[in-house]
Amino acid sequence: MSECPGWGLRCGHRARRRTTASPEARRSAGETVKNRSKKSSKKANTSSSSSNSSKLPPVCYEIITLKTKKKKMAADIFPRKKPANSSSTSVQQYHQQNLSNNNLIPAPNWQGLYPTIRERNAVMFNNDLMADVHFVVGPPGGTQRLPGHKYVLAVGSSVFHAMFYGELAEDKDEIRIPDVEPAAFLAMLKYIYCDEIDLAADTVLATLYAAKKYIVPHLARACVNFLETSLSAKNACVLLSQSCLFEEPDLTQRCWEVIDAQAELALKSEGFCDIDFQTLESILRRETLNAKEIVVFEAALNWAEVECQRQDLALSIENKRKVLGKALYLIRIPTMALDDFANGAAQSGVLTLNETNDIFLWYTAAKKPELQFVSKARKGLVPQRCHRFQSCAYRSNQWRYRGRCDSIQFAVDKRVFIAGFGLYGSSCGSAEYSAKIELKRQGVVLGQNLSKYFSDGSSNTFPVWFEYPVQIEPDTFYTASVILDGNELSYFGQEGMTEVQCGKVTVQFQCSSDSTNGTGVQGGQIPELIFYA
Repeated sequence: MSECPGWGLRCGHRARRRTTASPEARRSAGETVKNRSKKSSKKANTSSSSSNSSKLPPVCYEIITLKTKKKKMAADIFPRKKPANSSSTSVQQYHQQNLSNNNLIPAPNWQGLYPTIRERNAVMFNNDLMADVHFVVGPPGGTQRLPGHKYVLAVGSSVFHAMFYGELAEDKDEIRIPDVEPAAFLAMLKYIYCDEIDLAADTVLATLYAAKKYIVPHLARACVNFLETSLSAKNACVLLSQSCLFEEPDLTQRCWEVIDAQAELALKSEGFCDIDFQTLESILRRETLNAKEIVVFEAALNWAEVECQRQDLALSIENKRKVLGKALYLIRIPTMALDDFANGAAQSGVLTLNETNDIFLWYTAAKKPELQFVSKARKGLVPQRCHRFQSCAYRSNQWRYRGRCDSIQFAVDKRVFIAGFGLYGSSCGSAEYSAKIELKRQGVVLGQNLSKYFSDGSSNTFPVWFEYPVQIEPDTFYTASVILDGNELSYFGQEGMTEVQCGKVTVQFQCSSDSTNGTGVQGGQIPELIFYA
């Protein structure tokens, strides 16, 4: 047997290390594959006894299933036993059989069942019939033996072409591939043989690695599109690490957009603790993180605790500081609110007594000591405002609330993050309002908050914020709602626009059936959407 770690992606060993998660994450992912393997093995004549124990690399969390146009699956042509009185063979009879590595005798004239070369070629997928090479795929203890056909593989991948027909080709019947997961390798073979892209949340990263290693660019692009579609604050940090590894700048940029806008959610996610040290440093250095520094500090301590477990170190304050190393000084502790520092960082035990004393002096003394910590606050993100009215009115018409809902629907052409709404206030002097704001998609509440704001009697709008910015996907209508309680003599918008251009983002508005207080496209409340883009 020979190994082929040198083929394709040069950073194979590095990728193997970086795509390895904590034992708990690998066990969870492995159990998913085990269940699938058990189902498929019932149809197989030959299967590896260790395939059920294969484990997958860390995956993104709560990823939306990719919806692709379902193509016709190549029917399997190996019935277990053809009935004596059967005069024809049904294509559906073999529909899924070749997925399980079938070695049975083919039906007579099976070639005539399929009108296209693609369908006939797909019959060979994961099939020992005419196979001239076998792959032992997966790490030791989790391997699976898969058949291949050199000609088909060489047509689908320049790496396979070089492997089988190049100047340095080796004529081996069995090839070991320890750095690719069996499920990912099968997904790649399915694309090469069947021209079908079959991606799943728990294998997409491993499939991307396989596609990169064997230079299958269209499959790699599909994996990246899948990840971009499913990107959220819960998986953005993990995907940031992987996108840098796989050299996918577009995906990296999208990850940063999510992490910046929803920084506190991203830092509090479980996925944050699974990132490598270099990714941790890049996040802690980020100037545009939209988060309180105490949240950054607590997230770093959570990461350090998990890192101690990965390194088999005792969970002590000393070891947490040890694994953080110089990254600790990237946390801008002097920019915290004094209460956050005194009640949080100062009592964490991670800082030395001298560091704690110097930071207290930094807050209070006229002559400030020199600090190793960055003492300049992060810039964060500047919110954009989409104003949908061309004018506003007051006094001549009285706007009444009385617990009724003002609502409007909107859609954007690019992914944005709604941070809050700009609302009108009193038109007869200063007043305080209570506002319950809500954001929904197809009836599902994505964000809501109850807060008070003070209006000074001007026609200005006053911001009311969600607890966390809400991610908004393009080309889908969302419902913005508010229930106001306060001075009923207030400003309201007029000459509303159905489409507004805000920088590079186009926002469309339409009336909402949830609106029970008169607000619509032409006039009413909710004059502004406040968002990050």
